[in-house]
Amino acid sequence: MAPPSTREPRVQSATSATKPDGEMVLPGFPDADSFVKFALGSVVAVTKASGGLPQFGDEYDFYRSFPGFQAFCETQGDRLLQCMSRVMQYHGCRSNIKDRSKVTELEDKFDLLVDANDVILERVGILLDEASGVNKNQQPVLPAGLQVPKTVVSSWNRKAAEYGKKAKSETFRLLHAKNIIRPQLKFREKIDNSNTPFLPKIFIKPNAQKPLPQALSKERRERPQDRPEDLDVPPALADFIHQQRTQQVEQDMFAHPYQYELNHFTPPDSVFQKPQPQLYRPIEETPCHFISSLDELVELNEKLLNCQEFAVDLEHHSYRSFLGLTCLMQISTRTEDFIIDTLELRSDMYILNESLTDPAIVKVFHGADSDIEWLQKDFGLYVVNMFDTHQAARLLNLGRHSLDHLLKLYCNVDSNKQYQLADWRIRPLPEEMLSYARDDTHYLLYIYDKMRLELWERGNGQPVQLQVVWQRSRDICLKKFIKPIFTDESYLELYRKQKKHLNTQQLTAFQLLFAWRDKTARREDESYGYVLPNHMMLKIAEELPKEPQGIIACCNPVPPLVRQQINEMHLLIQQAREMPLLKSEVAAGVKKSGPLPSAERLENVLFGPHDCSHAPPDGYPIIPTNGSVPVQKQASLFPEEKEDNLLGTTCLIARAVITYLMNLVLKTIKRVH
Repeated sequence: MAPPSTREPRVQSATSATKPDGEMVLPGFPDADSFVKFALGSVVAVTKASGGLPQFGDEYDFYRSFPGFQAFCETQGDRLLQCMSRVMQYHGCRSNIKDRSKVTELEDKFDLLVDANDVILERVGILLDEASGVNKNQQPVLPAGLQVPKTVVSSWNRKAAEYGKKAKSETFRLLHAKNIIRPQLKFREKIDNSNTPFLPKIFIKPNAQKPLPQALSKERRERPQDRPEDLDVPPALADFIHQQRTQQVEQDMFAHPYQYELNHFTPPDSVFQKPQPQLYRPIEETPCHFISSLDELVELNEKLLNCQEFAVDLEHHSYRSFLGLTCLMQISTRTEDFIIDTLELRSDMYILNESLTDPAIVKVFHGADSDIEWLQKDFGLYVVNMFDTHQAARLLNLGRHSLDHLLKLYCNVDSNKQYQLADWRIRPLPEEMLSYARDDTHYLLYIYDKMRLELWERGNGQPVQLQVVWQRSRDICLKKFIKPIFTDESYLELYRKQKKHLNTQQLTAFQLLFAWRDKTARREDESYGYVLPNHMMLKIAEELPKEPQGIIACCNPVPPLVRQQINEMHLLIQQAREMPLLKSEVAAGVKKSGPLPSAERLENVLFGPHDCSHAPPDGYPIIPTNGSVPVQKQASLFPEEKEDNLLGTTCLIARAVITYLMNLVLKTIKRVH
């Protein structure tokens, strides 16, 4: 939009010439109304001008055949994209709309523009509310990855002068930094949150004793499978061969790529000898390298191949991602420390498989159960020949098995857990967090030496204790990452854990909300806790709010995605309320005679809460298993009739008596009215 002095000089009122510039709301505009009128006039003019352009199709193609028109359109298009990009940058939105190498499709540019408009309009609404005196406490609802830039004063971005005023123990511990651009947006490979089993990412297998299955190779993944009709055999035999091939391919694809190597792994004899602990170098005298480029990663791998052992640790983030993100990898040798930016090098981390799977090199971890799965999930990395100090601590009966206890016991170092829950997606990483991450591996090799010595002494010079640790560590290396799979029965496990008694409507709402949360978390790449925490989901299912405001009232604080999709959630609750209200539901495992919730709502007033004659024979709740609450037999006052016995006769008499009493009550009610 051009300045008003060049486009609409008449808009400037006479008062603007008499008032000094300091009193103007905006340059050239004495008040907000004059600016609004000018802006609206400009928008109307632009809209009219756009309507005169040739439409896409034959008309546009005809005009494009003239070089002058084509050159003019490209020039004006670049100018508009640059202007839009500057506006988006100012508001903290993704501004790669003008970068042709990153955004090439018109649909992508349109999506970026729509997201930016949502951000800007939300900010305008907040500012208008503030100007009118209405405070808006809720956070603006923004699309994923487009958070409004807001300075969060904490230990990683506090100014040096302010940081020095407080002791380190008083600084803010980062749990989640709100002004972080989501790193998933920069990944070369899109994160796979689909409801399908996890496929190993490895496509090259160094240190292999058994070749990598062809199903996992790059060529096989890109090449379509042979079809039955392509085989020069009878159709029946072709189908059988194709079925066998498919089964074999599935077994190869989902098997552990290094299972054969781990099953046949034998630790080197040198690790079973009496160790001579090598004291760690002072941290001030130890070089520390931050690895953020491919060349540096290749150089690091070459260094690790020349080591006899090195220590490894990971920093993971799981709150703003469905499957979680490995944000850092720390590696320490006897002489150097390395911190790898795994967010930047995510697609290149497979290079380290050469050193991590080398059976002659010991990899020292502490509590590697999760680390092994994270390495597979994010990078396709596997480990052969690992020593887990957590397993050694359990074998030594140290009482406490945590890393901070081992640091204090063997190194007399008090670990700083201030950043244990920090958001490791922060870039650039502050010095305090780098120091915290470095401590996790800097002392680990010395602890490895000391623990081996104690295990060797406990075994009276025999390697039995050490072999047990290596065996347990090998079993951990054989673990496979299992992707969470959603089924119609997935909500049952959480329902039983809550130990709540829900009726059919409440249980249906719980099931529908659980499915909505899973779908939303996968689509937006967010965790369950971010989309809708368990306790909020259960409260909404119990309350069954009739209005969207009731759903909001059940959440404190209100999750952003709940506020965004409140209408969809309201429709789910309405769907649940339309279900027939049958027998009360009893939590799994609770006996038939167990107490029922006080908030039970029953349509049949004659069905008392203590009448258990028609409860399921096993005492378990009537739980839907196919995605919806099944239609059940209406609750009855009478058991099934049994012929030729006294019980059947008694039931008939009881039915007649109760029917007579009910008719009498109805007649009495009619007389009263």
